[in-house]
Amino acid sequence: MTFTGKNVLVTGGSRSIGAEICKVLASYGLKVWINYRSKPEIADALKSEIESQGGKAAVVCFDATDEEGFSNAIKAIIESDGELGYLVNNAGITNDKLAIRMSTQDFMSVIDANLKSAFIGARESLKVMSKQRFGSVVNISSIVGEKGNAGQTNYAASKGGMIAMTKSFAYEGAPRNIRFNCVTPGFIRTDMTEVLKDEIKDMYIKNIPLARFGEAKEVANAVAFLLSDEASYITGEVLKVNGGLYM
Repeated sequence: MTFTGKNVLVTGGSRSIGAEICKVLASYGLKVWINYRSKPEIADALKSEIESQGGKAAVVCFDATDEEGFSNAIKAIIESDGELGYLVNNAGITNDKLAIRMSTQDFMSVIDANLKSAFIGARESLKVMSKQRFGSVVNISSIVGEKGNAGQTNYAASKGGMIAMTKSFAYEGAPRNIRFNCVTPGFIRTDMTEVLKDEIKDMYIKNIPLARFGEAKEVANAVAFLLSDEASYITGEVLKVNGGLYM
């Protein structure tokens, strides 16, 4: 895959799927800016790993829900590299419980961490990419944002809202050659899924046509494609990475 831009910012990039996205994008020659909110040692270790493989990386600390922090980080990236080519809005949380037991704070905490952060990132990147007349943004949504899930009303609302928001940004970015797309992972093998009991894993896998959990790298490869020049005529789309669980 080829890339016109030379760098990418990945929010929540130091761990799990975010870390794999950083490694895959670095392997294509992009300078990866690894965002983290806490535990700098994890982000630094990822930076070192990428550099040991011949890639380029930098770390940047900010809370993706903080408008000023997000904006200042983008400014710092442009001061360093002269541009922001790509953005991956990956930062997010869960706070699961049945809706009848979910407080308004439980609901809004997830909306802020997942949807508000993606909005800030998309808006701020659109501002700077408009001056470049080039750029691409991928928002990491979820299968839950497409089909819903019991106990995840807040998460479903945040990820479903992200899909609709992405399509609206795609309309606004298109005249300036800026693309916005979504990836919706299904069950992906991560630290969180690895702690599940085997019988629970088997129950989930029975419903997946490809009969396995996905790998973080498979999500990362989908992100790389949507950012790349090979996807230059794709915007406002949702790419499912779920093994056929929701078609």
